[in-house]
Amino acid sequence: MKRKIKRKDLVNNDDIWNVVISVICESDFPTENKIKKEAFTVFQYYSELESGGHESLLTWFSEYIKEVGIDNYLKELIEILEKIGAVQYAAIEKKYIEEMWRLFVALENKGIKEDEFYHAVEKGNNEYDSLNGALGKLLEAYFINIYTDLIEVVED
Repeated sequence: MKRKIKRKDLVNNDDIWNVVISVICESDFPTENKIKKEAFTVFQYYSELESGGHESLLTWFSEYIKEVGIDNYLKELIEILEKIGAVQYAAIEKKYIEEMWRLFVALENKGIKEDEFYHAVEKGNNEYDSLNGALGKLLEAYFINIYTDLIEVVED
């Protein structure tokens, strides 16, 4: 069942951004709802990369990645990044995330020194940062495109 939001509470793009984030963050992940799952995946990717980089992303999604496998997670992430037009971000993840994951797991198991993991993370984070926040604008456009799939807009 969709959450109902009054039209008067959706005055601008910030309102839409906030309600979409609220809906996806209240959802259990993973969800059977394809749009909600995609929105959650790409928003968490954005949030974790903006706040703590790839280390944060791998930490936050580690249980899910262990459950579905790095190949499936990468496929899901790449698909949604490409769907919203974030092809440069998808290219970064294609280039780095499998190796980062391998090193993340090895570090968890005390199989490598921290420096090796952090060196790989730094390369991916630097490429992400070089795109100067373009993902935020793409994510906003995506949310504006899908918000009525996630909520029901009702008149006052």
